[in-house]
Amino acid sequence: MSSQKRGKIRDKWRLKTWFTAYAPPYFGGHEIALLPASDSQHLMGRVVETTLYDLTKQNVSHMSIKIFFQVVKVEGAKAETVFKGHEYAREYLRSLVRRWSSKVDAVVDTTTKDGFKLRILATAFTKRRANPSQETAIRTIAQEVIQEKSKTLNFDQLVQELVLGKVASEIYNKSTKILPLRHVGVRKSKLLAMPSTYEEPKLVAA
Repeated sequence: MSSQKRGKIRDKWRLKTWFTAYAPPYFGGHEIALLPASDSQHLMGRVVETTLYDLTKQNVSHMSIKIFFQVVKVEGAKAETVFKGHEYAREYLRSLVRRWSSKVDAVVDTTTKDGFKLRILATAFTKRRANPSQETAIRTIAQEVIQEKSKTLNFDQLVQELVLGKVASEIYNKSTKILPLRHVGVRKSKLLAMPSTYEEPKLVAA
């Protein structure tokens, strides 16, 4: 690379400003990333990836849960975000697969009490091979639990229960009566739409 090209690249970086992205209040409001941009409006809609462990610092196994936040507001050098979704890391998901057992998926499109639309994917891993009727029963329980939670919880409450395992625990307790289960989890979620009345969270104090 010529020295002229290298100089142009350095000049572009000098023109950029660094913004601090924060998790929303329902995930602690912690700093999650430093984002470079030549204009604050270029940050709008940008998605930031972190892990549940980076947010909570409580359980090393939470490093296997990736969380995505989307920038929805920029004020000064601060970028506020909304929960965009989460998913299991591929390596962790592969580690859950066993021979002579079944993986039962339930995909649910749902709307929270305050009007946020999400797609949620819950998965149950059985201890032994499930027959079709058992798979259907487990899938139905997962769908019912998620829909019932969505009716009674606001968005911030629901996403916490999805990510922290409370929804999965309820599915497990109800499904294990049908067939012994090895693992139940909400392995992926995605925010599809926000209500038109949505107001951005208040900025975190410096």
